[in-house]
Amino acid sequence: MTTVIDGKQVAASVIDAVKAKSAALEAEAGVKTGLAVVIVGDDPASHAYVGSKSRMAKECGFKSVQHTLPEQTTQEELAALVETLNADPSIHGILVQLPLPKHLNSEPIIQSIRPEKDVDGLHVVNAGKLATGDLETGLISCTPAGALILVRTIHGADLSGLNAVVVGRSNLFGKPMGQLLLACNATVTMAHSRTKDLAGICRAADILVAAVGRPEMVKADWVKPGATIIDVGINRVAAPERGEGKTRLVGDVAYAECAELAGAITPVPGGVGPMTIAMLMANTVIAAHRAAGRPAPKF
Repeated sequence: MTTVIDGKQVAASVIDAVKAKSAALEAEAGVKTGLAVVIVGDDPASHAYVGSKSRMAKECGFKSVQHTLPEQTTQEELAALVETLNADPSIHGILVQLPLPKHLNSEPIIQSIRPEKDVDGLHVVNAGKLATGDLETGLISCTPAGALILVRTIHGADLSGLNAVVVGRSNLFGKPMGQLLLACNATVTMAHSRTKDLAGICRAADILVAAVGRPEMVKADWVKPGATIIDVGINRVAAPERGEGKTRLVGDVAYAECAELAGAITPVPGGVGPMTIAMLMANTVIAAHRAAGRPAPKF
C-alpha cells in the first residue's frame, strides 16, 4: 500500500514547533522574532505568496513587516531598503520576493542581505556552508529543507545504504537538496536534462526527487518499486474536462501511474509546497535565537 506523504500535516507540526520556540524566546529573553518581506511591483502571484508569508509570520507570533514597493523602484532604492533592514536589530529575517521586475538585478540584492538574516538560504555564505557540510551555523534554502523533512518521515534521519537521485541541478533546489541528502549519508546522483539514460538512473533510486519544471515527466517505468518519490514540480496545465479555459496543477511526476509503484509519494498540490513557508518560519526563529545568543532549535 502506497503511503501518500501529507505535506500539509507535516508543515502544521513544524509551524506548531515554531510557535512554541518563538513564544519561549520572547518569554525568556524578551526577544520577539522579526521577519521583513520586500515585494517590488504588481505581479499577482508574488503578492499572493507574500500575503501568505506575512499572515503565517503573524500567526507564529512574529513581528511581521511588509515593504511593498512600486514597479519603478530603482536598484539603489531597493539596495538602501535592504541595508536599513540589515541594520535593524528587531528584524531577524529578510526575504526579497523573486522574481523582481526586469529592470532590477536580483543577484546583488540577494547577496547584500546579511547571511545571518538570509532566511531564504540563497546567500553564497549559506550555500557554501551547506556545500562544506556545515548544517549548524548557516541557513538552509527552505524548499530543500522541507523536502528533507518529508523524506525523514519515511526513512528517518540516517539514509545510509539508500540511493537517492535528484533530477534538476538548480541553485535554488537541486544542488542544496543533493547536499542535504549526502549529509544524511545517502549515496546521491545529480541528474539533469543532459543526463544519459535518465529513466534508467531514476529506476535505481530508493529516493527519487523530481525538480525540473516539466509536467508529469517522470513516468511509472522510471520508478523502482517501493521507492520514495518527492515531487517538487508545480506546473499549471490545461484541464478541458473541467470546462473551457480551466487549468489544474500537476507535478513533475505522473502521479496516478507512479503512485501504484511507489512505496511513498508526495501529491501536488499538498506535498512539498506547504513545507516551504513552514521552513521559512523555522529559519526565521533559528535566526532570532542565534541573534539572541541562544542555541538554535532543530526542526
